[in-house]
Amino acid sequence: MLLQKRSLSELLGIAMSSGADFAEIFAENTTNGTMTLIGGKVEDILNKTLSGVGIRLLKGTQSVYASTSDITWSGLVRCASQAAAAMGEIGDRPQIVLEERIFPNIHGAKRVTSGVSNTIQAELLHRGYKAAKEYSAEIVQVQGTLLNVDRNILIANSDGLLTEDRQVRTRLTFNSIASNGAENQSGTGSYGARAGLELYDDVTPEYLGRDSARCAVTMLHAGYCPAGKMMVAIENGFGGVIFHEACGHSLEATSVSTGRSQFCGKLGQQIANEKVTAIDDGTEPNSWGSNNIDDEGTPTQKLVLIENGILKNYLVDKLGGRRMNMAPTGCSRRENYHYEPTSRMSNTYIANGTDDNKEIIASMEYGLYAAAMGGGSVNPVTGEFNFAVREGYMVRDGKIAEPVRGATLIGKGSEILMNIDRVGTNLASAQGMCGSASGSIPTNVGQPLIRVSSITVGGR
Repeated sequence: MLLQKRSLSELLGIAMSSGADFAEIFAENTTNGTMTLIGGKVEDILNKTLSGVGIRLLKGTQSVYASTSDITWSGLVRCASQAAAAMGEIGDRPQIVLEERIFPNIHGAKRVTSGVSNTIQAELLHRGYKAAKEYSAEIVQVQGTLLNVDRNILIANSDGLLTEDRQVRTRLTFNSIASNGAENQSGTGSYGARAGLELYDDVTPEYLGRDSARCAVTMLHAGYCPAGKMMVAIENGFGGVIFHEACGHSLEATSVSTGRSQFCGKLGQQIANEKVTAIDDGTEPNSWGSNNIDDEGTPTQKLVLIENGILKNYLVDKLGGRRMNMAPTGCSRRENYHYEPTSRMSNTYIANGTDDNKEIIASMEYGLYAAAMGGGSVNPVTGEFNFAVREGYMVRDGKIAEPVRGATLIGKGSEILMNIDRVGTNLASAQGMCGSASGSIPTNVGQPLIRVSSITVGGR
């Protein structure tokens, strides 16, 4: 245990001595490792450890947060005392009785990456590099990165909860650059999960390396996408980033509880096409965004956000729940102990529909097929977004035609939800890092192939 029960009880009492009605201690010890290969050579091996404690106090909807990397007893007492002083006048210390709870671990890692030799880790990178380089003579550079995280957390609060969790994650990424001498195009292949190196027995480094090279070469020979309003089919996996960014953030209590969401006050109302069911599931075994418990110690759950177009739930943390008079949903997360937790997504996706995938494409007389999405930006208050299409193709007379590049999808979250008029059956997810008020956290995005009846496409 990162800290002893008696010490935790005393610290909680000190923190609550100024009248807070809730106190929480979040202790963390996390190791992060990164190995980077460029041009066939391992360039960097970085390992770092992060240790510290965050103490949060709540009084109604008032919040105070303090953190420290000084985990000596005097350092912890000083942090708790400073948090108490910021809340109000110091008085009596309440007695806190803690009861340890052990939650089931459904995300086991068989080969923890940090415990595997650098030689074995480097071999995975070399395998993907070789496959990417051999894909085409036009591949001029390949970079591979192997990330591993071993996060150990402890949570104790004035409700009597004392619990711990270990979270192991691994991610392998290859970025390839194709060149014809006059210009360059890039492609990415990546896969990660809450697991160890056993991931790459099935999703091999060779597959990821080749996929990054294939995308780069395809886009090198692509023309520019035309601009205008058109029908768009968005492929599965990372295509789900549009729902995550343009709609998902607007369903977090971070935005909803303060009136800064396009979906405030719309529970029970239709906000999407009836074909759309959207889910956030922190319980998916070994998924990149999964946890046994959230960073407030609440068990994660499978939460239906939208069912057949009807808004059913928000993502609610403890503080947001106080503002909204709703129970927490196990979605409170933070990058590390420096951050106060807040409501965040985990594995968020549009569920499988009933439309045949081939029919979705065949139904399009003219439009864009977004085979792979890139990054973008969104305003959660208005839902307005702008996303790059990393790999795109024109659709003509119901068939996928020539590749195009430079496409962007521009719109508003509430509008795109209503315009999704086909939902396929090939649900898949992809990994990303999501930034918000409580820092950068691992999240999955996903969907099957979908069709949007009309959306603005930026291009040339």
